[in-house]
Amino acid sequence: MSLIIAGATAMGFVVSKQRARERADQVQRDRLIAVTDTMSGPEFEQWFARILVASGFRNVTVCGGSGDRGADVLALAPDGRRVVVQCKRQSQNNRVGSAAIQRFAGTCRDIHGGEICMLVTNSFFTAGDGIQIARQLNITLVDRDALEVWAWTGRPALGSIAGGGSD
Repeated sequence: MSLIIAGATAMGFVVSKQRARERADQVQRDRLIAVTDTMSGPEFEQWFARILVASGFRNVTVCGGSGDRGADVLALAPDGRRVVVQCKRQSQNNRVGSAAIQRFAGTCRDIHGGEICMLVTNSFFTAGDGIQIARQLNITLVDRDALEVWAWTGRPALGSIAGGGSD
């Protein structure tokens, strides 16, 4: 009987070590922005949710899909404010335009009660009107460059609008 218990304990230890190694490997992969280039939209939402958790956000929930009404991820910021995120997984050459920013602006606060409204892309935002609208409506835009820094450092640049990239 004690041999069975010892074997079960050893197996549990091995499984636990394997899971810890897999989690550590996932954390390392998540730090690289290039991993997002081959993801689907839902995979990108899950990836960004892990970035939020690693950055100290709480109650992180992925709710994207049809009928999400513009909210792909909901969370509480470390200071307790409600965060609403719209994720836009794009090819690097396909930029997020002002129409997507305007649609998100129409739902983030009024429908989802967002205190921090964040539009995140693994690409960039088009220059011009959309970025101005985001500034006026206090919507945080997180582009590929800002997202890469966030994924690598674990520190978001909330309150600043990322934008640009190379044209």
